[in-house]
Amino acid sequence: LNDASAVSGMLATDDAANPALRLAAALGAAHSRRAEKVALADTGSGIVGFADWAEQLIAESTGKQGTGLLPVALEGPGSPGFTDAGDDATAVAIGPAVSGAAVAVTGALGAQLLLWEHATAIVGRLLGINPFDQPDVEAAKVAARELLDAGVGGADHPVCTDGAIAVHPGGDWLPDGTATVAAALRALVDAVAEHGYLAVQAYLDRLTDASAAVLRAELARGTGVQTTFGWGPRFLHSTGQYHKGGHPNGAFLQLTGAVERDLAVPGASYTLGGLQLAQALGDGRVLAGHRRPVLRLHFTDRAAGLVQLVRAVQELGRGAGP
Repeated sequence: LNDASAVSGMLATDDAANPALRLAAALGAAHSRRAEKVALADTGSGIVGFADWAEQLIAESTGKQGTGLLPVALEGPGSPGFTDAGDDATAVAIGPAVSGAAVAVTGALGAQLLLWEHATAIVGRLLGINPFDQPDVEAAKVAARELLDAGVGGADHPVCTDGAIAVHPGGDWLPDGTATVAAALRALVDAVAEHGYLAVQAYLDRLTDASAAVLRAELARGTGVQTTFGWGPRFLHSTGQYHKGGHPNGAFLQLTGAVERDLAVPGASYTLGGLQLAQALGDGRVLAGHRRPVLRLHFTDRAAGLVQLVRAVQELGRGAGP
């Protein structure tokens, strides 16, 4: 709080030295050049997890009315998507400036929080949107509730099963005859629009299925496409707003898995596992309704499915680019 208080006066000034104005101007100017993605990497700030917090702030505040900034929270400055960021992304260092960073933002936790909140609100003004609402978040909730009311079990059927993975496309974009995970992944990458992005949405257990997080870097490295990663349903209130309301150039890889030990929700007719699946299917339906390519891969065996998918992604990277 003391750190935030120390910079609050400066952030409220109408002055070219105001760091919030400078950051907002840099991001707004980049957006005008079609660099609507913000690649965030911690370069030694000492603030663990700050990029994830900034991701929620930026995506939910700006991703609406077909515009916005897509934050891409990276593992570090050496990760794919930072130094090799294309002309559709701005590499931002959270901490000291490093090679490849177009912008560096330093400061203690409280100062950083207030700075980014101010800058994001100003970016909203530059983009002509209201940064204080989330108009597209409710749609996924409604779809999930409808699925729960109808019984989520028979929601859809796979077009094929390959090993421990069942392939479920959202919409009619997947070519007929697709019979392998590798072919489905290739088709999804091919469906990414120019200056587009891939979003990995893992409706899994972020502790026991933690290895799923490696897919972001593997996909970005193998395809050259800016790639985000989010644990579901948590991301629905962050990048989830951007996915539906932001620039319509995303392609979505949903990951779901069989539940070995489930728990009933007291007073409801469904389980926690059923609720999580309904949230995945509901968001997928909304995305498909927005004509976004959605590919859901369901692990019939979580451990085996994850190993199989990582290998398929690595093989994808050894082939041709997007």
